[in-house]
Amino acid sequence: MPLKSYGVLAGRAVDRRREGGADTPHYQIHLVDEAGTSYRVAVNVESQQAPSELLQLVDEDFRHPAAQSLAPAAVGWTALPSSPGGAALDYIRGNLFDPAALRPLPPDLPGVDNDLADKLDHYVQRAIADPGAIVYAFGERWGPEPATPDKIFGFRPGNGVHDIHMNQGNSGRFRGDDGVWQDGGLLLRFPAEPRWIAIFLAFQSQAWHTDDITGHTLDGTPARPGAGEEPVRVLAALVNPAGPAPEHEVVTLLNASPRPVDLTGWQLADRHKSAFPLPAGTLAPGATLAVAAGPPFALGNGGGAITLLDAAGLKVHGVSYTAAQGGREGWTVTF
Repeated sequence: MPLKSYGVLAGRAVDRRREGGADTPHYQIHLVDEAGTSYRVAVNVESQQAPSELLQLVDEDFRHPAAQSLAPAAVGWTALPSSPGGAALDYIRGNLFDPAALRPLPPDLPGVDNDLADKLDHYVQRAIADPGAIVYAFGERWGPEPATPDKIFGFRPGNGVHDIHMNQGNSGRFRGDDGVWQDGGLLLRFPAEPRWIAIFLAFQSQAWHTDDITGHTLDGTPARPGAGEEPVRVLAALVNPAGPAPEHEVVTLLNASPRPVDLTGWQLADRHKSAFPLPAGTLAPGATLAVAAGPPFALGNGGGAITLLDAAGLKVHGVSYTAAQGGREGWTVTF
């Protein structure tokens, strides 16, 4: 079954701890919300299933509509519905990043800047030093536990968030945690800059094509794509056409492969997963196709996502855009 209590914790980082030992090590973060409540964020840095090294990606200039949905203050815990269109994260359906950009890192090695704990420490230490920085931790809530002090930082009541990683496509005993729109991650907001830094984590044993209802691995589907392996890609989109409604939104596709691709049965899906069928036919190598999309598919000017699905319903490519990009009337957004 999915996570019991999914949501996002927003707070100020006041301390951190690198945790090792025989048990699965974590990187621990002490957050405090604006009401003074303490929480611990337990971030996995090693997998209990082989391969042990986690996949990680840091985006130092994260621009995605999910960030627009977050409160700008340290408001503490907010439960999130596991559904598209809001702040909930889904590594596959949310088009948060290019999965080919994920890289494995060992959990904790001697030396400087050579492991996952070092990378996390770099950004968390910056957040601790910046009184305006807010850390947003997506995952599953535990507590409060009035009779139990926190085992790492000692505050009462015990309280926190874990599963700060991808939470679908699991195998073995972790398959029961599968679900869609319930992935974990860390977003750090530095208002003085201003920008968002996003940290995404996944286990190498997890799959990258999952069921839209259960989040379980789809048997017989391809593994995580490598860089540039998508045969057809979303190249651009006219999100906000000039003139009054009804608008005629256009999505431009590119066949980047050396072979023709039959697009019969393929679809475009928007941020709310409303789909629009592509015209049947073959797209030649190197050719582009401008698709004049219509209802129920819609690209909101306030930010959105575009996902390309093949005839089997599997994701081929996906992109996202922000309100700043979608608000420019008559301009085509390029990806």
